[in-house]
Amino acid sequence: MAIESSVSPSVAWSRRHLGKLLLLVGAGLWLLWFTPQSPLLKALLQWSPALAAGFGQNILISLLAIALGSLLGLLVGVLALSPLRLLRLPARIWVQIFRNAPWLVLIYFTTYVFPFEIHIGSAYVSFPDWVKVTIGLALPASANVAEIFRGAIASIPGTQWEASRSLAFTQGQIFRSVILPQCFKRMLPPWMNLYAVITMGTALASLVGVHDVIDTAQIASNTVNMTGFTVVIYLSLLVLFFAYCYPISRLTQRLERRYAFY
Repeated sequence: MAIESSVSPSVAWSRRHLGKLLLLVGAGLWLLWFTPQSPLLKALLQWSPALAAGFGQNILISLLAIALGSLLGLLVGVLALSPLRLLRLPARIWVQIFRNAPWLVLIYFTTYVFPFEIHIGSAYVSFPDWVKVTIGLALPASANVAEIFRGAIASIPGTQWEASRSLAFTQGQIFRSVILPQCFKRMLPPWMNLYAVITMGTALASLVGVHDVIDTAQIASNTVNMTGFTVVIYLSLLVLFFAYCYPISRLTQRLERRYAFY
């Protein structure tokens, strides 16, 4: 039996073409603002390589944070499902603390709780601020991944477990061969949404001295010292983050529709 969508065609069309409309509006404003001889355009082009390098730092932080947070979150998620209260309770406390803690507080916490240098034997190894920010973002990521994993496990119908037991599968075989493959499809869309959010959260890194794209934009704004350039450069950052995160959002929606009935 076909399932009818509750979303009206006009709403569906607007959602589908929202990104295109925003890009067209942004391009129109860009053309109206700039002329070939505009000093704002020349200044922006001059600072573009530095902005690109700074944005690369943001992407690096986001990729490492989601990777570390995913590994830690899967471990916490498994512990949260343990039948042993001694293992389950700390995992649930971890999830509640880091899901509800402000990200900026966590970034400041990891910045100052970890040393600036690590003493290894007779050598001192620096512990850069961007690594501390990565850890600060990985903490809430791990809590969210743990909840995504728990929700995916809970969404598997109980009949899947019963049918697998009737085929004489062990608990480990059921988990590896039956449950986890289905959980992966359920986890992927919210995991991608989480990564997009973490990418936007990397904008907080500049507050603790990380030389990212926001810090580069601040330096450029102070150097050029033109109000119009300040508006343009932050508008460019908005477009930059949007251009990176919007395709992730679109892919997430496609995956949600594709795996809707798994």
